[in-house]
Amino acid sequence: MSSNSGIQIPSRLPLLCTHDGVLLPGSTMRISVDTARNMQLVKSRLLKGTSLKSTIIGVIPNTRDPEHDSDELPSLHRWVCIVRLSWAHYCNLCFCLLSIGTAGLAVQVVGSNWPKPHYTLLITGLCRFRVTQLLRERPFPVAEVEQLDKLEQYTEGGQADGELGELSQRFYQAAVQLVGMLDMSVPVVAKLRRLLDSLPRETLPDVLASMIRTSNKEKLQVLDAVDLEERFKKALPLLTRQIEGLKLLQKTRKLRPDDDKRVLAIRKGGVFPGRQFSLDEEVEDEDGDDTAMLEKKVKAAAMPEPALRVCLKELKRLKKMPQSMPEYALTHNYLEMMVELPWSKSTTDCLDIRAARVLLDNDHYAMEKLKRRVLEYLAVRQLKSTLKGPILCFVGPPGVGKTSVGRSIARTLGREFHRIALGGVCDQSDIRGHRRTYVGSMPGRIINGLKTVGVNNPVFLLDEVDKLGKSLQGDPAAALLEVLDPEQNHSFTDHYLNVPFDLSQVLFIATANTTATIPPALLDRMEVLQVPGYTQEEKVEIAHRHLIPHQLEQHGLTPQQLQIPQDTTKDIISKYTREAGVRSLERKIGAICRAVAVKVAEGHKVSRVESPTEQHAENKDEDSGIASPPEMPIVIDHIALKDILGPPVFEMEVSERLTLPGVAIGLAWTPMGGEIMFVEASRMEGDGQLTLTGQLGDVMKESAHLAISWLRSSADPLEGTDIHLHFPAGAVTKDGPSAGVTIVTCLASLLSGRLVRSDVAMTGEITLRGLVLPVGGIKDKVLAAHRANLKRVIIPKRNEKDLEEIPAHVRADLDFVFASTLDEVLNAAFDGGFPAAVNHPQVVSKL
Repeated sequence: MSSNSGIQIPSRLPLLCTHDGVLLPGSTMRISVDTARNMQLVKSRLLKGTSLKSTIIGVIPNTRDPEHDSDELPSLHRWVCIVRLSWAHYCNLCFCLLSIGTAGLAVQVVGSNWPKPHYTLLITGLCRFRVTQLLRERPFPVAEVEQLDKLEQYTEGGQADGELGELSQRFYQAAVQLVGMLDMSVPVVAKLRRLLDSLPRETLPDVLASMIRTSNKEKLQVLDAVDLEERFKKALPLLTRQIEGLKLLQKTRKLRPDDDKRVLAIRKGGVFPGRQFSLDEEVEDEDGDDTAMLEKKVKAAAMPEPALRVCLKELKRLKKMPQSMPEYALTHNYLEMMVELPWSKSTTDCLDIRAARVLLDNDHYAMEKLKRRVLEYLAVRQLKSTLKGPILCFVGPPGVGKTSVGRSIARTLGREFHRIALGGVCDQSDIRGHRRTYVGSMPGRIINGLKTVGVNNPVFLLDEVDKLGKSLQGDPAAALLEVLDPEQNHSFTDHYLNVPFDLSQVLFIATANTTATIPPALLDRMEVLQVPGYTQEEKVEIAHRHLIPHQLEQHGLTPQQLQIPQDTTKDIISKYTREAGVRSLERKIGAICRAVAVKVAEGHKVSRVESPTEQHAENKDEDSGIASPPEMPIVIDHIALKDILGPPVFEMEVSERLTLPGVAIGLAWTPMGGEIMFVEASRMEGDGQLTLTGQLGDVMKESAHLAISWLRSSADPLEGTDIHLHFPAGAVTKDGPSAGVTIVTCLASLLSGRLVRSDVAMTGEITLRGLVLPVGGIKDKVLAAHRANLKRVIIPKRNEKDLEEIPAHVRADLDFVFASTLDEVLNAAFDGGFPAAVNHPQVVSKL
């Protein structure tokens, strides 16, 4: 490019399509780039280019006018339509571009990853061009262009003649008048006045149109004016309108000379070629109105005295602060957050205990302990209105309804409900918030939740509190100590607010699968309520009361179209799911509904879902003219169940696996509920080695060594014999002391050659003296044995009290043996009993 001969641009230009505005020659504009094609252009052309020409790009405004509401296309002379050949076989669309754009020089490229990856370009407009042919579209558009602004026809300082000269003079005088209405003591205004004398007259329409208050539609009209005379005609009314607006403003407001500074509303920089800004005729009184409105909100928010003092202090600072300062937005956002918090707004609790009992029973089957605790809270609230909210923690396997119970409690109380997912949270700022000194600071989840619900006494569900993490950003579990402490949370201080907020009226409910991973200090602040798994009978009731109606509604079916008998539901529970909750059961019911929905959509009129053989027979009947049966509900029986869900996943294999000596069944507790666990043993010649396999923890390994030591102390059958103990499902980590009695029984069976009863399961910790100690998770373990159709359960004598939590019908189906010594365990595990090893060592040592 030469300053004397004019601007010469390459004949081929990459095209940057922008929605940010209209770039005019002689002005500079910042353009945000975040689309895939535009970002590829920046990476390939601007960041990797080495020559000056590589930084020249074509800027094309968005094809749609932001102020157009209709879908009509503008006049055809402003458009060039190039058929997208690469997509011609898929859609008959046109790739529409404005035919006229601005060639620009990228003088600055800034990249950022917040809030998403993007580039910000600073581009100076050079001249107009017209797109003559689109050469390619990917990875970014490249077009053949024709330069339109032939600036070499104007000599420096030359004057145009005729109508063009008259328009040029009128435009120059209007520009001088506009600048003269402003305060010349402002440096940017003085610089603009000097530029008017130094700039060529033919560049003034583009430069002034980019500065004054104009719409994108008006700037497009100036851009389309290739002829210089037409350009002056398009820009002069815009300049005149700006002057008249300033005159009216000065007349109505009676502005003093020093108030002109407020009229100059500079939006994007100073006034000179290479910078684009706006002269706004409106005095920025909106800021004052907004501050006054904010002050009214602060006084009406009924804040406590400490919070009100802080807000008034920040408001006073805000009034003195220029709007252009970065701290202005931070302070304004802080005050907005403060006035939106529910300092004194609350809901009235529904304290009708009878209605609450009915609602809880309708929403959830079983869960008597949880329901009783909610009713107790309501009863105490009737007697004492200022009762602090309890801190409850529901602990149980997945899918038993812990989260839905929290939602039902909120409905029962008539309170707002808000769920906070804590799984994987490893930053204490998620709980306490960020300090306002950080960029992008925000309150924590507790304060944000209160803002969302709009009241100060909601039900907060802290989901998966046992899965909190810890990182360099702090320990969120430690931050929760203040939130969940009834003696401290009346003055909870979020780092962002930096003033106390009363959380004592919030009803906090935490959920967890296990208490083992919850820090002791946090666990101590919560009232733990165990939510065990469901029995088969309870699952059947839940399925027919809640799951089946819900799935029918979700799949657009009715009870007149699909029926699932209780026997079928029992088959689904026992043969296709093995869980403490009902989540997998609901998925299986959903699979049945989808299969039936296909039949209904196809218009089949069948009494149940046919097997492939029956479908073939029906097709023969149709071919022979036999009428199909009348429409009736599709009933899912065991044949249809197998056709839809496939062969059973869980077949009861207990009796088959206990056909040889050296196998016993134990009971284990997991976060997913209770499970039965097989223990297998084998012997071989050796030097008394003990081999353990099955991915065992240290405690379980110690239990195995205890069992071997107890057998050796009772008799000495292990000389020259190696023992191998295996716990199947080797990919699953196992640990805990409750397998001690099972290991002893397994080894006794191996060494004596007798079979353990196939309907017996057991649990209990052992000692070197042969005592059986109590263990935890009795209810879940007993329910696991009941699901496996076992008939006898051996548990420690001191766990007898735990049977009160087990449903009566489960206790009636099982034979419980309470053992305090290993001799009692062995006697109950074998048919015909087992001689006491201590008193009859020859019985064990005969092998």
